[in-house]
Amino acid sequence: MLVTGIYLILSIDPFANPVWNALQTTHQGLALTAGRACKYPQDVAPFAAVAENTPEAFRELHSLLLPGETTHVVNEKPPEVAGLLSEGTFACLQMAFPLASALPETKPLEIAPLTCADAAAMVDLTSIAFPGFFRSRTCLMGSYYGVWENGKLIAMGGERMIMNPWREISGVCTHPEHRGKGYAPRIMTQLLQDHRDAGRTSCLHVVSTNRTAIELYRRMGFSVLREIQLHRVSRIDSD
Repeated sequence: MLVTGIYLILSIDPFANPVWNALQTTHQGLALTAGRACKYPQDVAPFAAVAENTPEAFRELHSLLLPGETTHVVNEKPPEVAGLLSEGTFACLQMAFPLASALPETKPLEIAPLTCADAAAMVDLTSIAFPGFFRSRTCLMGSYYGVWENGKLIAMGGERMIMNPWREISGVCTHPEHRGKGYAPRIMTQLLQDHRDAGRTSCLHVVSTNRTAIELYRRMGFSVLREIQLHRVSRIDSD
């Protein structure tokens, strides 16, 4: 159920607080919720959100976390709350692909849909690029495509946060031995086409210091919307 009257940005710009808006709408079936806080299950994604940056909301988030569990929150600096430790922050750029832009031209490489039956291979591959963020049930968050070679997944990409009209492209990675062959742009272009066919707007997050990825996305036609802060928060008590 939507929480009304708390987070006005839900109706203004869902991408500004993507975790909150995804879990309150399209991903509601995955949401673990307590009052003004919500999160994905630990085996789906290490992301949580609060409707307001208050101690009360973070105490409710504390109640959702398992002892020792770490999650990430898009927010201003979290308030101090007993049992929670804010362990650091990193900046991310939010980028979007304009609806009026032409789709990128890419190599005609063969890609295949991925399903949760491929979850183990997906976790293995993403662990090389961004360990810990792709989990055993992240595959439930959206559609994924991949490239296989000799029975091994060597490239992939798909969707993560879905908060209409936005669909986030995420999990894009290529095994180091196969980079530079055009797999990532090919997979991303397929996702862009899927989103355009559905009347949705493609978006993504990228760490602000990852200049190589940022330049790739710019060449493909993405533009920067804003910089956000992602806070790493852990539950450090057991009660």
